Formats: sequence, structure tokens, C-alpha cells
Amino acid sequence: MKLDILAFGAHPDDVELGCGATIAKEISLGKKIGIVDLTRGELGTRGSADLRDIEAANAAKILGVSIRENLRFADGFFINDKKHQLEVIKMIRKYQPDIVLCNAIDDRHIDHGKGSKLVSDACFLSGLMKIETELEGNDQEKWRPKHVYHYIQWKNIEPHFVVDVSGFIDKKIDAILAYSSQFYDPKSKEPETPITTKNFKESINNRGKELGRLIGVDCAEGYTSERYVAVEDLDKLI
Repeated sequence: MKLDILAFGAHPDDVELGCGATIAKEISLGKKIGIVDLTRGELGTRGSADLRDIEAANAAKILGVSIRENLRFADGFFINDKKHQLEVIKMIRKYQPDIVLCNAIDDRHIDHGKGSKLVSDACFLSGLMKIETELEGNDQEKWRPKHVYHYIQWKNIEPHFVVDVSGFIDKKIDAILAYSSQFYDPKSKEPETPITTKNFKESINNRGKELGRLIGVDCAEGYTSERYVAVEDLDKLI
């Protein structure tokens, strides 16, 4: 299955938090989109890997993505080396996305920056024909995505561009809250973490509103790019 967009996250829920509304909007426009989680988030303070597998599947249904896979890298300990790059390359070549979305280039959680660099490097390497990969007994063809964009997570990184996601923030929040073990729940008896607070839950909507305000729309999500973002002509700008 060829996808238009493939979104990577170091942990289940990273994609929903960073670009859930963008994904929902693009799917509504007819795009085929998939998600690949690098780890199962097994080091998370709350919940378990098995529970997060279930939550990730539920979130995927809410967003309407075509596929969701998990590479089962070691949470907290995966590195950007040949072994891990090859596994990511296999996913890129399998789904041949034109656009890849991945973690923030720098963030509070160390896996976010690592995951960002790992996926970005793999996107380049995936286009080299002398790197040979095989999946399910079949040789894979080289493939390099046209664009790699990094969504924004915990830190308020200044975006290089923003996407108008007005009308899709509710679906994003519904997908996030599918991870009931991870976010604000006043009835929970489990330990508090930075993302389980009511303040964090409210910040999701607030960030979208703030980025939207800056471009004159109701809600937006921001991205950074390692390359110049080009437009065909000035009329394409909002």
C-alpha cells in the first residue's frame, strides 16, 4: 500500500499530540496516511505496553489512518545506528510516502530528539540504491520521501510553517484522550506526570488556538523543516 503521508512517533501518542489534527484534515481530503510508532512506551509511568497497544489502536480508528505499526524499539534506549535505521528504512520503502512527519528536533523527552534524527536520517538513506533491504521475503526498491517535517511537542519551538486545522481539533483531542492511561484523569490513583495534569490537557487546545490566532484562523499546528519550504507562487500563502 502506497501512502501519501507516513507519521512516525517515538512513543504511541506522540503523533496524536504533535500532528493529530493535520492527519485528520488530510484524511478528510482523501489522503492515505499511516502511523509507525518506534517503541511501545513501556517505560511510561502510567499504564503498560499492552494497554498502550490497545489505546494506540483505538486512537488510530478515531483518526481514520490506513495502517499503524510498531517497531518495538527499546523505549528510552534505542539509538540512531545502522540496525535501527534499517528497520525504519523498511517502513519507508514499504509504504513509499511522499511526506514523512516525525518527532520534534529537540524536546523534553530524550527519545523525541533521537527519534527525530533517526527518522530523518533513514529518509535520506532509504533513497540509496546500494542499501539493500528485504521485507517478508521480498527485495525492496529504494524510496526517498519528498518532504520530512517535524511536528512540535512539549517545547514551544518556533515553527517554520503552520497548517490551518480549524474544525479538526476536536478529533485530535478525542484521539489523544483514547490514551486514557496517560493523560488527565481526576479519578486516577496512579502517580502524576508532566502530561497527566489538567494544565497539560488544556495546553493542547490552547497551543492550537494560539498558532491559529497568529495566522488569522481558528486553530493551527506548527512544523519545522530541515529544508526550505517552497511555494509555487505567493497566492498559495494564506
